Formats: sequence, structure tokens, C-alpha cells
Amino acid sequence: MNKQLLLLALLGAALVGSTVFLLNKSNKDISEQETVAQLWSLWKKTYHKRYADPDSEQYRIQVFSSNLDFIKQDTTGTMGITKFFDLTDEEFQAIYLTEQDTLQEPVAEDIPIDPSTNINWVTENKVTAVKQQGGCGSCWTFSATGALESALIIAGKAEQTIDLSEQQLIDCCGASYGNLGCRGGNKDQAFRYVESNPITTEKNYPYQGQNGTCNQTKAAQTPNYSISSYKQVDASTKALAEALKVQPIAISVDATYFKYYTSGIYSKCNNNTHNHAVLLVGFQDDAWIVKNSWGPEFGENGYIRLKNGNTCGVANIPYYPIV
Repeated sequence: MNKQLLLLALLGAALVGSTVFLLNKSNKDISEQETVAQLWSLWKKTYHKRYADPDSEQYRIQVFSSNLDFIKQDTTGTMGITKFFDLTDEEFQAIYLTEQDTLQEPVAEDIPIDPSTNINWVTENKVTAVKQQGGCGSCWTFSATGALESALIIAGKAEQTIDLSEQQLIDCCGASYGNLGCRGGNKDQAFRYVESNPITTEKNYPYQGQNGTCNQTKAAQTPNYSISSYKQVDASTKALAEALKVQPIAISVDATYFKYYTSGIYSKCNNNTHNHAVLLVGFQDDAWIVKNSWGPEFGENGYIRLKNGNTCGVANIPYYPIV
């Protein structure tokens, strides 16, 4: 049983146990306090968490408890205890949701895709491994490299093990492209950079998870890869599905509450808000399949499924590279 399922099972048991005392407020309160303490202890061990002092930990326990209260209200079955449970929503958004989109486009035309549509680039072995951006708001670089890696694999120009350098984009595709590295950026501008500046591999230019000065020596190392151009998909779910048949697509979404996602088909989001860049890799079983950059512990082995339609704004600002 994986970490999330174990934690969810324990949470479920705790919630069932607490209902026994619903008619007795004091007993119920004690039971809930014990439940939070037990879950906190298990969560700390699971995610190897440590805090500077008892006061800091006590505050994080309070945040953890508030997050538990939030997911108790979930009726979709897609939310549970995650590795982000010691963060407030504001802290989570400041760390992980800093993608900037300069385009102010209208919301995409929302036409539900035929539920029988079956596109899955993961099972076709055209998608690279899930990566981890850490505490750097560099999602835009992972969205861009993920799309480029898949495009190169599909074109027969690279193996599935290709691993491009997000750090090169953080360091070299900066203010002149309207990007701020770990404080956010634009996936389309990452493609514009790679048009004229070939991108090297992770091995040659390793990820640091922080802003740095562009190292031209590292960036010039081979192998490196460029693109001939890039294209924005028309703002409609139908156009997005058609483009997805050709290759994975770099998209922007509203990920405000992704910190609570564990599994299932998700829909708790706005379709006109964009604060995170990800990679669209498929449509299957009446849902979009999206690759995230928060490590394999996130969601479904690093992926999230989104409800059919323009859920979370998947079709508003999609781009793909042409290799």
C-alpha cells in the first residue's frame, strides 16, 4: 500500500471513529485531538519532516489540522492527506504556483470531448519520467522541457531517457524573455528561447532549484537540442484534443487546490485562472491526463486527471514545440 493510501485509510478510520461521539461534544473534541496527533505523527514519519523548535511544530500542527478540516468537506473522493499538509494555502501558492502568463485570452470554447477518445502518450512510452521542481516556482520550465522531450522522442530524435535542463531555462531564459526563474515564467517564452539557443541536458547543466547566472559553457555542451518553431493551439477543447493526437502539449491550469489531490478525476478549480504550468499527455476514460512536476508522490504517481471539458482552463493557453 503506498503512502497516500495508508494515510487515507487511517484518516478514514479516524473519521468513522469520531462519529461515535457526535452526541457528546467534549468526548468528540478529545477524540478529534487524538486523531490529529496520531495522523500528524504518521505524516511526519512518512515525509521525513523536522522542525526548528516546538513552537514551529505546534504551528504546523495547527495548519495540518485546518487542512484536515478542509478535506473532510470533500464529496468528490479526490482529496486526501498529501505531502503539502503542513503548508497554508497561501504558502503553497507562493512556493509552487508562480507561473506567469502574459497573454490575456478569453476562456476557451468548451466542447466536451467524445468520452470514447483514447490518447495516452505515457503508455506509448513517449513521455519522460516525472520530475521534482522542489521549492522553486519553475513549473514553466518543466512544462516546456516535458513537451520538448516528448516531441523529440516521437520524432525519433531522442530516446525516452532524454532529460533536458530546466536550470538552463531558469538561468538563461530570464528577464529579457519576461521570465523570473524561480519566481515564475512563461512556457511559450521558453520555446522562443530554445528556437535560437539549443538546450542541453540535465547532466550537463544540473538542476539547482534556485535562480543563477547563465552559464554559457554548460549550456553549449552537447548533446543539445533546438526547435524550428512553436505554436499556440486554438482556444477550444476540440482543437486541444486534435493537437494532443500529435504530441503532448504544454498547458496552464488553475492548480489552487492541487495540494489536496490524491487520485481520481478532479474538477475543483476555475476555468479562467492560470497559476501553474504542466504537461497534457493524454485523454482516456473521459478525463484529461496531466503530468505534473511535484515528484511521483503527487497524485497518481505524479499525474492528475482532470474532468472532460475546459476544466481548470486546460484549453485556454496551450503550446507545443515543432522539432
